Amino acid sequence: MLKFLLWCILLVACWPLALLALILYPLVWLILLPFRIVGIAVGSVLAMVWALVILPARILRGI
Repeated sequence: MLKFLLWCILLVACWPLALLALILYPLVWLILLPFRIVGIAVGSVLAMVWALVILPARILRGI
């Protein structure tokens, strides 16, 4: 909602820039999508490595 309100203010202040932002936003989103996917994959791998690192401590604590 906040993004929409900011866009409306931009539309009133400078409508050509607001229309350019409206056109470029989906393109920028598509360009950045692979980086988000890589970030999710790296986060998952780091979580798995951390789980393997603390596994011995969790096993010893359970005994």
